[in-house]
Amino acid sequence: MAKVFIGVDPHKLSATIEVVDEHESVLGKGRFATDKAGYAAMRKHVAAYRERVWAVEGSNGAGRPLAQRLLADGEPVVDVPAKLSARARALDTGHNRKTDAHDAHAVAVVAVRTKDLRVLAYDEQLEALRMLVDRRQELTRQRVQTINRLQRLLSELTPGKRKKDLTPLQAKRILASVRPRDIAGKVRKRLALEQLTDLVALDQKIKALSKELKAMVKASGSSLMDLSGVGPIVAARVLADVGDVARFADRNRFASWTGTAPIAASSGEIVRHRLSRAGNRRMNHMIHIAATTQIRLHTPGRAYYLRKLAAGKTRAEAMRCLKRRISDALYRQLIADANAATRAAAETGPGGHRGASHESSAAGSHPHTGTSDQPLPGPAQVTLPAPIPARKTSADRPLEPAS
Repeated sequence: MAKVFIGVDPHKLSATIEVVDEHESVLGKGRFATDKAGYAAMRKHVAAYRERVWAVEGSNGAGRPLAQRLLADGEPVVDVPAKLSARARALDTGHNRKTDAHDAHAVAVVAVRTKDLRVLAYDEQLEALRMLVDRRQELTRQRVQTINRLQRLLSELTPGKRKKDLTPLQAKRILASVRPRDIAGKVRKRLALEQLTDLVALDQKIKALSKELKAMVKASGSSLMDLSGVGPIVAARVLADVGDVARFADRNRFASWTGTAPIAASSGEIVRHRLSRAGNRRMNHMIHIAATTQIRLHTPGRAYYLRKLAAGKTRAEAMRCLKRRISDALYRQLIADANAATRAAAETGPGGHRGASHESSAAGSHPHTGTSDQPLPGPAQVTLPAPIPARKTSADRPLEPAS
């Protein structure tokens, strides 16, 4: 039986699908609810197609719950970026009308025409890590909002005595020294005490989650925390968002995804680059945190940053150079961890015990170039690329582990 592709336009409460063959002929379509009964009906609707591939638009966004359910049931799923489906819809008939049926058709067409879409894989540990790191981010944002509300109330209770970087202990001392006599002042103090209670509870939850994330990162066997400026939160976000590092053919593609690769903006004989606003902004923020930490401490990253300043670059330009350098270091570490995991799996005997091996356990070398290289378009491989020995330069030397 020929292979078919099932284009899925997912929503929170429903999913619209269209089944096409390799010649883009429509074989079936339908709209199903995302509850248990609707999900079962959708799978039954396509059960006759043995060789099927699900193509889900936005598998890291609105389509993630459905994609994870399909993966857990052993269904092959590929991710279709929204940009590709939008282009396919614009080139199709129908005057670019955006309906659920047209979206599902565009997703299916992209799956047929594109041979190198990212194949999704189900990993319970990474899924749990992603949920925890997302939860911590939500609590952190809630903490900022709570502090802002508390600061506003304290500024009304104690005019002209605003405290920067307010801590719960400092807020408690300020409130203990305030004894308003009017009704409005008493209400302000009561509301401030409620905000302080919420702040203490949020700090406890964030601290517990940070401890749990650190344990999970260590249990995963990742060595990302060996890099300067990379703590458990940054490492957890990197692992959760990257998933399988094999989907990036080289460090340039990885830097393009993290938004640390500059964009060429040359004109005539003037060669220049501009800041990229594309890529995964959460990853870019994590890399920015690592860069800020390195600059603040005595690390090789700080020395590199100062060298860029001495060379005439502005602070923003030097920071961008350092962020690209950290992106390359993260990619090298992820590749090394993946290679180590592959070797460990190959050396495991049938009974689960490690057998004798005559191969070196050192991670294979990987070719690297300077930070000015641009990411090149092209298909990403599904499996890890074979390591190619290459001579390293001083600019490509990996960052030293944190002391």
